[in-house]
Amino acid sequence: MRILLAGPRGFCAGVNMAIETLETAIRLYGTPIYVFHEIVHNKHVVDRFVREGAVFVDSVEEVPAGAVLLFSAHGVAPEVRRAAARRNLRAIDATCPLVTKVHLEAIKYAKAGYRILLIGHAGHDEVIGTMGQAPEAFTLVETAEDVAGLPFSTDDKLAYLTQTTLSVDDASRIIERLKARFPSIVGPPKDDICYATQNRQEAVRLLSEEVDIVLVLGSQNSSNSQRLAELARENGIASHLIDGDGEIDASWFDGVESVLITAGASAPERVVQDCVRWLVDRFGATVEERSIREEEVYFPLPKELRAAASEARLPMA
Repeated sequence: MRILLAGPRGFCAGVNMAIETLETAIRLYGTPIYVFHEIVHNKHVVDRFVREGAVFVDSVEEVPAGAVLLFSAHGVAPEVRRAAARRNLRAIDATCPLVTKVHLEAIKYAKAGYRILLIGHAGHDEVIGTMGQAPEAFTLVETAEDVAGLPFSTDDKLAYLTQTTLSVDDASRIIERLKARFPSIVGPPKDDICYATQNRQEAVRLLSEEVDIVLVLGSQNSSNSQRLAELARENGIASHLIDGDGEIDASWFDGVESVLITAGASAPERVVQDCVRWLVDRFGATVEERSIREEEVYFPLPKELRAAASEARLPMA
C-alpha cells in the first residue's frame, strides 16, 4: 500500500492563533477560563483544553461575573460582546482575522442599505456570528436551489457574502445563480473563502485522482473537513471523515493499493500520524509527502493578550 500525505493539511493560521490564544490565557490567568462555543471545531483540541481547565459555554449567562471569557475562532455577534460587557467579563477575542474581514464587509453593506445574502450553513457558529453583525439585513442561502425562491427583485439593492469554510465549487455555483437572477448584485472585492480552505480543497482535488480511497482527519461538526470528504466523493473516490485511527475500519481497504490522507484546518497533526502508523503497521504501507503549495500565513495573538503577556513577562507559547 502507498500513502500520499496531502499538503497543506491540518492547522491553518487562524486555528493556530486561537489555540495559542487559549494556551496563553490559561498561563496568564489560570483556570477556569471560559470559552464561548468550541475554540475550534475539533474533538481532540476541545477535549485537551477541557482537561486543562477550560469551560466551553453556549451562553454568556453561564459565565460567572468578572471571569475571563474567550471568543472562539468562528467569531461572535455584537450582542454577545455587549452581554459580556454587562457581566463585567474580561473578554479575549480569538476570532480569525479572515472571519473579521467578513464581519466588516457585512457592516459596510448594511450601513449602505444593502440586503445581504449570506452563502453558508444554517446553525454554524461562524454564520450565526456573521448574521449577528446586522440581523435585519441578512438572508441565508444554503444551496443553489434556494436562489429561485428568494423574495427579492432585480430592483433591490443586494450584496452577497460567504462563510469562509465552504466548498469553493459549491459557493461558485450559488454565486453564479445569484448573478444570473440579480445582475446588479455586488460582492466583496476578494473571495471570503479562506486561503487554507481553498488550498486543502485543491490538494484533495488534484491528489485524489491518484488513489483508491481518501481519509480526512477532522470532526463531524467541522465544515471545512466535511467539504474535503465531499469533494473526494464528487471525484468518484471513496472517502471517510474520521476523528482518529480508532474509527478506521479495516474493511475499507480491501483491494486498496493507494490512500490519500489529509486533515481539516482544525485537526492536529498527531491524529494524522496516528492513522499513518495504523496503516503502516497493518499493511506495511509506504509514505510519500505530496504538497501542492506552501503556506506562510501567520496571525499574531490578540492585542490585549500580547500586552498582558508582555506586562507579565510571559514568553509566548
